[in-house]
Amino acid sequence: MKHLLLFAALIACSFALLQEESIEISASNQVQSQRYSPNWASLDSRPLPAWYDQAKVGIFLHWGVFSVPSYGSAWFWHYLRQKSKGYVNFMKNNYRPGFSYPEFAPMFTAEFYDPNQWADIFQKAGARYVVLTSKHHEGYALWPSSHGFSWNSVEVGSGRDLVGELEQAIRSKTNLRFGLYNSLLEWYQSSYENDKANNWTTREFSEKKCIPTLKELVTKYKPDLLWSDGEWEAPDKYWGSEEFLAWLYNDSPVKDIIATNDRWGTGTKGVHGGFFNFADKYNPGVLVPHKWENAMTVDRYAWTYRRNAKLQDFLKPEELISTLIKTVSCGGNILVNVGPTKEGTIAVIMEERLLQMGEWLGINGEAIYGSIPWTHQNDTLTKGVWYTTNKSKSKVYAIATHWPGTKIVLGAINPVKNLSIQMLGAVGNLSWVDNAGGGIKIAVPRPDATKSKWAWTFVLNFPV
Repeated sequence: MKHLLLFAALIACSFALLQEESIEISASNQVQSQRYSPNWASLDSRPLPAWYDQAKVGIFLHWGVFSVPSYGSAWFWHYLRQKSKGYVNFMKNNYRPGFSYPEFAPMFTAEFYDPNQWADIFQKAGARYVVLTSKHHEGYALWPSSHGFSWNSVEVGSGRDLVGELEQAIRSKTNLRFGLYNSLLEWYQSSYENDKANNWTTREFSEKKCIPTLKELVTKYKPDLLWSDGEWEAPDKYWGSEEFLAWLYNDSPVKDIIATNDRWGTGTKGVHGGFFNFADKYNPGVLVPHKWENAMTVDRYAWTYRRNAKLQDFLKPEELISTLIKTVSCGGNILVNVGPTKEGTIAVIMEERLLQMGEWLGINGEAIYGSIPWTHQNDTLTKGVWYTTNKSKSKVYAIATHWPGTKIVLGAINPVKNLSIQMLGAVGNLSWVDNAGGGIKIAVPRPDATKSKWAWTFVLNFPV
């Protein structure tokens, strides 16, 4: 009996220890939440979830009714209403007289849309999160919105919940975070136009349409990231941004994991919110103290798929990877946009660019994921060299965006005893000497001795 009691006590003790360990592990994975007040002073004090800074690389998807004409840009409807010559002529030459933009919606068929294939591409691209345009400025929702007056993908177009299908694929097939873009404004929506005419003194659209739509989107799909846009015409007070963000951070089902951007009303960009977007394709080339994101696109001229695009309109792989490197070195994340077709496919040229990015990250990701900015962002002597470091700063990564030849000089590196250097994708240590003009000079391996292409990473291991 004594042995049984002792055995039972040991089991109880072990169970208690396991419970305690489980609690500690669970707590370590939770953001310490607190109540935030609906004012910017309080909301801006919320820490950005750690996953976002560590991720570094995301995929942006501009997909909607504008993908049907697939001409010009995602602002097709706006430019057509403004009688922009190119858009007017495009319609005149290709569609019957009087054809209206909403008539494109039934043609948004997505018959080849395979969210599992998309998820596989994004995983292979080396991305850590994906952001889908759930509703662009045209107001057309890619899910069965309860607040969209049947202007959504289930009731007109594909007959499918495009958001829900991608959310399931991303979460079941990959380790990527799932994010959603939402435009606050909606072109030509009657209550929005009325509020605008009243100089934003009335708030029918924001209170009855905008905020309920946002809350439905968050509650239904539980995104890890909410990418707001379409804020510029009206102040944040009109949008109810402070009240919404307080709900998002305090009471929503994603309150401890959600990352947000800075587009919440006139004048909020680069001032309020989570990470800062500032402007499209923002890439300052210098260290920015607040976490920021470079939302850019593989097509140099548009965010959406264009049937008339030419090969030279797309970034070359070395251009895309150089932009990624420069962005991360200066403390940013990169959000790489591709525009799917109305049929639900990703153009082969865009898929190729994503896979090339993934190929490079598969070799050089150590210098990107989870990195932090170093003392210098770019080198003091050799152009095209950008730096990152690890959290302990025991390693510095010097990434050359041009093949340096047989030797490379790193002016920002002080020579120290027992410094060892390698190149990612190559085998063995590289020899180095003090450089007469300052810094160090490294012997570069032959091009065929490294697996890396488009950019090359030198790993400098400093003695502890």
